[in-house]
Amino acid sequence: MSENNQERRLGLVHATAINMTDMVGIGPFITLPMVIGMMNGPYFLYAWLAGAALSMVDAMVWSELGAAFPKAGGSYNFLKETYGKNGFGKLMSFLFVWQTMIQAPLVIASAAIGFAAYFSYLLPLTPIESKMMSGGVVICIVALLYRRIEDIGKISILLWGAVILTMFWIIGGGIAHGNFLQPIKHVNDGISINYAFVAAIGFASVKSVYSYLGYYNVCHLGGEIINPAKNIPRSMFLSIAGIAVLYLMMNVSVVSVIPWQQAKNSQFVISEFMQHLAGPAAAKIVTCLILLVAFASVFSATLGYSRIPYAAAADGAFFKVFAKTHPTGKFPTVSLLVLGSIAFVFSLLFRLSNVISAILAMRILIQFIAQAIGLLILRKVRNKNDFPYKMPLFPLPIFIAIILWAGVLISTGLTMVTGGLIVITIGTAVYFIKAKVNSEWPFYLK
Repeated sequence: MSENNQERRLGLVHATAINMTDMVGIGPFITLPMVIGMMNGPYFLYAWLAGAALSMVDAMVWSELGAAFPKAGGSYNFLKETYGKNGFGKLMSFLFVWQTMIQAPLVIASAAIGFAAYFSYLLPLTPIESKMMSGGVVICIVALLYRRIEDIGKISILLWGAVILTMFWIIGGGIAHGNFLQPIKHVNDGISINYAFVAAIGFASVKSVYSYLGYYNVCHLGGEIINPAKNIPRSMFLSIAGIAVLYLMMNVSVVSVIPWQQAKNSQFVISEFMQHLAGPAAAKIVTCLILLVAFASVFSATLGYSRIPYAAAADGAFFKVFAKTHPTGKFPTVSLLVLGSIAFVFSLLFRLSNVISAILAMRILIQFIAQAIGLLILRKVRNKNDFPYKMPLFPLPIFIAIILWAGVLISTGLTMVTGGLIVITIGTAVYFIKAKVNSEWPFYLK
């Protein structure tokens, strides 16, 4: 099974819509009070700027790799190419797929858990009912994705519209309230640039960066993107810029109505914001829109992740059954169903706060830092013409990205870092057993 079984049907608008719906989700609505609480001051906006800056710098790495290797699977292909197809790259790409089988369902489950938590504003749920709700969201997503990619592209644009409508309504409400600029005027009140501030930025950025994740989703769909050399980088930068502006304006809008001292303790801050402005009915409507946005995020994330085990299996580096595609729709059926099933189980087992840190710890260790270092290696051994997109000021953005990711990794905490290392260690052992049985690298050098 090869990448040619997939057709390039998604243009720039589709790719940007898929990225942005994945990025927004339930994240900014539930992490907004978390970020304010961690910064504990009006300067919490700097944590959102830090998240945007890291995302933009890292997107340069993704753009070079995505434009050069526009195939299904994203980082699977990047790690294989950068570290050597017949050498260490086999281990690195295997480890990425290995952690994806855990990390991707965690991402899907986190959005589903967040959906159920926010639904409690409309109708209080018992713990069991909340689990039933989150599990049901995962099932609905898998059912919606079980169709042709061009149909999914149309659904993505529809869901993207819901994302933009929701954000604009929240921002517009703050502007109409009349105090929109007050939080900006007072953003530096009480600020002291010292170790405590830097540490707070680090811890708060774990939550803000989580809300930006997804800007690279287009890379997982590289084999289905029209004119990937241009559309992959453009869709990422457009997504980050657009979402950063929306996040900042939404935060300013909310705290212009609800003081940050009150907002940091609110579980349903957006709904309470809208109730203050327009009453209970408007609060319920905006809550429904937030739930639709959360649903859209799970949809987009599951779409991208389902292509990763498929790409590895089609390449002969993962279980062959994952290379199976639908006979007419040409989408990876087994990969979609297995990831959806694991996500369903995770949605019943875990709590949201733990899931966010676990997601970041595993991604940073085996994906973000590893492929940034890999790009440095690749640019030394490959011709510059092999890279349709070239980042400005190379290699400075790569070093900045590595340093910033290392800082965020430390901020996730020792438990999460240890957990990520354990996953990598087990995956490495599994790879060497597999390689020994199949006479692959390093037991057989071609």
